[in-house]
Amino acid sequence: MEGKAMKAVKAVFRNPSLLTFLLVALVWLVASLTLRGFGAYGHLRYLLELAAVIGIVAAGQTLVILMGGIDLSVGAVITVTAILLPLISPAADPTGLVGIVLALALATGIGLLNGAGAAYLRVPPIIMTLAMATFLQGLLVIVAGGSAVTVSNPAVILLGQARPLGIPAGILLWIVVSIVVLLIIHRMPLGARFLALGANPLAARLSGVSVARNTLLLYALSGFFAGLAGILVLGMNRQGYVGIGDPYLLMSIAAVVLGGTSILGGRGTYAGTIPGAILLVTTTALITVVNASPGWRSIMFGSLILALLLISGREARR
Repeated sequence: MEGKAMKAVKAVFRNPSLLTFLLVALVWLVASLTLRGFGAYGHLRYLLELAAVIGIVAAGQTLVILMGGIDLSVGAVITVTAILLPLISPAADPTGLVGIVLALALATGIGLLNGAGAAYLRVPPIIMTLAMATFLQGLLVIVAGGSAVTVSNPAVILLGQARPLGIPAGILLWIVVSIVVLLIIHRMPLGARFLALGANPLAARLSGVSVARNTLLLYALSGFFAGLAGILVLGMNRQGYVGIGDPYLLMSIAAVVLGGTSILGGRGTYAGTIPGAILLVTTTALITVVNASPGWRSIMFGSLILALLLISGREARR
């Protein structure tokens, strides 16, 4: 019996996704027993709603990192979507769906530009996406002038505020995104190609896998999911402003790494990113509860991200 128990424990530690899920459950249990109101349904639902935004952004980030890349423009894409959607939504469209389609097309187009720079101009993804983020931030300052933009799009407001069967629409959207991304990674040839390019780019090329085509597709998907997250953020806040997407850049990367995906690519799954996003939101909430100053909050959160990156890098070299 002891031998079986030890094998079960070792199996858990060898499965980063399961380990992160168990860690989330443990943190929630301890916090619920020690902090008044933490375990209330309304509070846990609120945490999941916040985690949904990170999880949706991290969906695209997971795919990009699996192929050995990274997207540092997701925060800027979220901001672009949140600010420009109210400005480009046609007044003649009573549903607001046209504005959403246009905003998602814009976000996907930004992702395509990132992919084209990385694939055809051979610009390293970290440089290409960072340059894109810098360009977009400057553009937004010119367009918005530092002022907030209020949303009146009925579809966006519905997405951010609706609670069918008591469940926030953002959480339901995250569930749909999760199913789609998991199917891509584990049930479609596309996912196998992403993993092959991340694990051994040269062998994948020799096997006939198109690096350029898959890079374009990956960064387009990353832009799309960032745009989707921007729409959700806009609906939840009812306004967009410069910098609204900035916190989600590091959180999206941290959620991916915390879920067991190697930052160097070729190994991982979105199944680990899901609890990774929940754990990040929970950790942030607990830091807020203990009344830590904003400076200490940044130090603690930054230290967590650095530790996760170091652990991931060490595991990838084994």
